[in-house]
Amino acid sequence: MPATPSATSAGILLYRPGPGGPEVLLGHMGGPFWARKDAGAWSVPKGEHGPGETPLDAARREFTEEIGAPPPPGEPVDLGTVRQSRKTVAAFALDGSGFTGAGAVAGRTDDGTWVEIEWPPRSGRTLRFPEIDRAEWFDLDTAREKIVAGQRPLLDRVAGLLP
Repeated sequence: MPATPSATSAGILLYRPGPGGPEVLLGHMGGPFWARKDAGAWSVPKGEHGPGETPLDAARREFTEEIGAPPPPGEPVDLGTVRQSRKTVAAFALDGSGFTGAGAVAGRTDDGTWVEIEWPPRSGRTLRFPEIDRAEWFDLDTAREKIVAGQRPLLDRVAGLLP
C-alpha cells in the first residue's frame, strides 16, 4: 500500500538582535482551541504549498498573508525541514532588524489567512478564525517554550547562524 503523502508547508523565521540576545518572530495560532494556550501554541508564520510553487515563494506569500505585511528584504537562509505532526515544514531564516510589521496581525481589515472549523465540535455550527491572531518577538529561550514542539529544531538552527 503506498504511503499517504504528507502536507508540505513553508515559512519564514525572522530574527533580530535583542537586549538579552537574539529574538525571533512567532505567531500565536488562532481559533478557540488555542485561545487559552500559550506554551506550544506559537508557530513560524507558514502555510501549505503545492508542487507548482517553490518553498521560498510559498514562505514569502504565507508570511505576508498571516502577518499582514511582507517580509523584509534580504537574503533568506535555508533552515531545512522539520516534521510537525503529519506535515513537513520548510523554513527560511531572514534578518528582521527594523521590521515593524508584527503589529499588523491585530486589527487586520483584509482577508488575511482564515480557517473555518466546526465549533464547538459536533455542533453543526461553522465559525471563521484567523490562522494567526497575534505575532510577537521572543528571545530564544522563551521561544523554545512557546513554539510548537515540531518546530523547536528551527530555533537551534537559526541560533547557529548568529554570533
